[in-house]
Amino acid sequence: MKAMIIWAVVILLILYLSWRVVAPLVGPIFFGLVLAYAAYPLHSRLKRRFGNKASGIILTLGMLLVGGVLTFELLLMSARVAASFYHNVEDFLTWLLAQPLPKNVLDFIGNFSNQLIPKLADYVSSYAFSLPKYLVQLFVFLLVFYYALVYADEIKSYVVRSLPTENRRLGEEILSNVNKTLKALVRVWLLLNIAKGFLMTLGFLIFKVSDVYTAVVAGFLTFIFSFVPLFEGWMLWLIAAAYFAKEGLYLRAIGISLYGAFLVSPLPDYTIRPILVAKDTNLDETLVFIGMVGGAWTMGVKGILIGPIVLNLMLTLLKEWKIVIGRK
Repeated sequence: MKAMIIWAVVILLILYLSWRVVAPLVGPIFFGLVLAYAAYPLHSRLKRRFGNKASGIILTLGMLLVGGVLTFELLLMSARVAASFYHNVEDFLTWLLAQPLPKNVLDFIGNFSNQLIPKLADYVSSYAFSLPKYLVQLFVFLLVFYYALVYADEIKSYVVRSLPTENRRLGEEILSNVNKTLKALVRVWLLLNIAKGFLMTLGFLIFKVSDVYTAVVAGFLTFIFSFVPLFEGWMLWLIAAAYFAKEGLYLRAIGISLYGAFLVSPLPDYTIRPILVAKDTNLDETLVFIGMVGGAWTMGVKGILIGPIVLNLMLTLLKEWKIVIGRK
């Protein structure tokens, strides 16, 4: 009995330390697996012509090119946005303190400014030290992406063989639901982001924000940013609205804001996306919505995919429990 307790403590300690080691890399591992899942149909076609490993290398190099360029651009843009935000906040607070406001209000603003500005400075300066971390995450993501593609058939076979014999039907149903839900989420995410990019380009042309070339670039950036919840498409129409407001074109500013909010981001993410996913997975729209919002709230961007899958699995288990109870 004593030996069993010691072994249990050792196993728990190993599991805890393993989680501490892997936890900082959960994000790139998760997205490496998800994108490998999305790219598997293409991998299946390429490996017939080039072979399994060669196909994996081709797709990984393509992902390296796209991922490397996007990571670099996002780092530069996020650093510029953070720096610009810092200076704008500083200028605004300076202007506010120069206004003829009551002394207690000015004291409050002054104290708030003295606490906020140093924190913003630390936040902006942290971007200078983020590049090594991003590079490590990109490297881990590419490794997971490659090996998940190359060993996809072996992984699938191992998972199927690992299903318990007594509950094999339930295990197969769970795997089927996970596959169906994940496929719907990835497909809807991709198609909706393409539509949002097209609508952003159209909006820039309708409200005469820019010329055709810049409008197309804005649409492309909207498509790319829609995969990154921190950025999303709202950044583009917000910049356009701020430009119009600065030029005194307030009707255009209101127009592009309403157009962007209702047709690009954030409204479609919480209305159209749950409806399309629910339609593909035969789930209730409210359940998908709760899964996306609650998942994103607790787990970040990963939760947008994990949330609906977990709730779908919960329904599967509840149905199984109902069947088991009905037999008694």
